[in-house]
Amino acid sequence: MDGHVDGNALAGLMSDIFAFDVTTAKARCMSCGEVRALAQDMVYGGEQGYVVRCQGCGDVLMVVVPEPGGVRMQMRGMSWLETPI
Repeated sequence: MDGHVDGNALAGLMSDIFAFDVTTAKARCMSCGEVRALAQDMVYGGEQGYVVRCQGCGDVLMVVVPEPGGVRMQMRGMSWLETPI
């Protein structure tokens, strides 16, 4: 899989939604069960949207699409997302 950046690419966009740095949140992959901070996962895309893939198995964890007046997120590739306090 070529052309990806790490999960830190989501920091600006996701900061509009979450009141903390979402790249520090940990997610568990539904496919392989690995747990890691979103900053460590692979992110593909750009202005039209992002696909976040598990660093371990490559399966899709999350899709993030900016839309007029908001952001649409689909996170069915995660069994959970743990946020810092």
